[in-house]
Amino acid sequence: MPDPLRSNTRSTSTESMSRHILSLLNDADSALRENLHRHDLDPTARDHMERALNHVREAYIATNEIGKARSVQRLVGDLEKVESLLTKVRHRESPSVVTFKVRV
Repeated sequence: MPDPLRSNTRSTSTESMSRHILSLLNDADSALRENLHRHDLDPTARDHMERALNHVREAYIATNEIGKARSVQRLVGDLEKVESLLTKVRHRESPSVVTFKVRV
């Protein structure tokens, strides 16, 4: 028969570890966001930090809400879709402005 005290100790230990992991993930999120505010950041470093920030946030969900996080492959696929859409929007030509003469 399982010992309820031992089971409770394991649960408390798991919760404590989860809180510690969530705290570290919050620290990582804060550090990445702080770095992303820098204007002198190398573009490649910025790209890596933006991707890392998304992974850190998804790891937070995976730790805090078991079963609700996307797989790494799904997250990467979603990020690539967003990047592709943003690239299309940035490169889309703006509609030409049509001016009309107004007689007064």
